Amino acid sequence: MKKKIITIERQYGSGGSVIGKLVAEKLGIPFYNRQILEMTAEKCGISADYLESAEESVPTSFLYSLLLNANPARSMEENLPLSDKVFLMESRIISELAEEVPSFVLAGRCGRYILEEKGCFGVYIYAPQEDRIRRAVNEYGVDEGKADSVLKKADKRRETFFNVNTGKTWQDKDLYALCLNSAELGDDLCAEIIVKAFNEYNKNAE
Repeated sequence: MKKKIITIERQYGSGGSVIGKLVAEKLGIPFYNRQILEMTAEKCGISADYLESAEESVPTSFLYSLLLNANPARSMEENLPLSDKVFLMESRIISELAEEVPSFVLAGRCGRYILEEKGCFGVYIYAPQEDRIRRAVNEYGVDEGKADSVLKKADKRRETFFNVNTGKTWQDKDLYALCLNSAELGDDLCAEIIVKAFNEYNKNAE
């Protein structure tokens, strides 16, 4: 089956978003990352910053939320805490986008899981800690003394959001078609490899 959507999960500071943009530019297709959050916020009438704070909080399990908040007078979704609702709302936005846009690159937001049935091409970007800290300081403007803590907290948020909402393990290499070390390969080469692999896979799938 041809895969028209590329999803990228990435460690904080690995440059996954930069690489995703490069891939999208090379393929001439859209790139989505924070835009999903903004689209969700606009649709729900909630500020993106407020929604992001809920997205970054630790979600509970779906079943636990339903049991804990069971109330026949309200819908199942209304019973869920906002941290859980964010995943459901973003999932709808991403699924609708997949119906409307033929091909695109999506960074984060459990895209690999949400779009699994559509045959997405999953990529995982990682790098050694020292290289990620260097990028966080030099490119993201993170204070050098706090970079290690920022990196660990960001990775933990991403891992928790993915693991709890999908029931899978964020860093399980078996989930992805490609796993690339951006520190060893560099952003440009990573993007070239993804584009080459994506095109070759789809050529062979014809």
